[in-house]
Amino acid sequence: MQSYIFLDLDDTLFQTLRKCPLGADDPKLQVRASLADGTGNSYATHKQQWLWQWLAQGFKIVPVTGRDGLAFDRVTLPFQEEVVLNHGAVILNKQRLVDHIWMASMKKNLPVYHENLLDLWAAIVSFCQQDTGFKTRLVEDFDVTWYGVIKHVAGTESALTPLLNEIIKVHPYIQDGSLYWHLNGNNLAVLPKIINKESAVSYLMAEYRKQYPNLLTFGAGDSHTDAPFMGLCDYALIPKNTQLFNTMAFTK
Repeated sequence: MQSYIFLDLDDTLFQTLRKCPLGADDPKLQVRASLADGTGNSYATHKQQWLWQWLAQGFKIVPVTGRDGLAFDRVTLPFQEEVVLNHGAVILNKQRLVDHIWMASMKKNLPVYHENLLDLWAAIVSFCQQDTGFKTRLVEDFDVTWYGVIKHVAGTESALTPLLNEIIKVHPYIQDGSLYWHLNGNNLAVLPKIINKESAVSYLMAEYRKQYPNLLTFGAGDSHTDAPFMGLCDYALIPKNTQLFNTMAFTK
């Protein structure tokens, strides 16, 4: 029986320094990802380092991440299987080439949602001009604009909440389900409904089962957007004190 784990990265396998329990005082931290200038900005605790070593011994590991191609390239771990990028918009094969079947499907269906995304994005940008602390970005990767991300220099969800409540949640294209939003920490994303980790993982599972009919699957993730793809798996792994963990009935 072949075992696969579909593994979210940020806040599951590593995180920023401020999210590490002991912060910079932890002598066992290891850099796992860096900024474009080479400065380390994501770290694994001793437990996370052990987790990686354990998984690498017995699983085929498939990263399932919101990172784009360049940000994924700055992760230092030696992944050998397929990769899911941009919240499911892009799949790379083992040779790190685009999965053309998946990409063709995304490009065929995305235009229906593009105009909706840009309409909402115009309202978001207008709102954010009231506060210089907002940082807005349309994510373009592999020559396609996929979705939008908003951050705030305050670094908190509460700084993004007015934008979410006053503009995003009430927008017609959020209301009709063609677009959806996701907030986790200082990261507010607005995405077309066809871009999601669940669909990409389902596609890969079907491919893997052609080779391994007796497939054993695990899913690991920290956020609400990870839950759907984890629900496809035989078992789920949720890091403690994360968004997904805190919404489950694990504590008294």
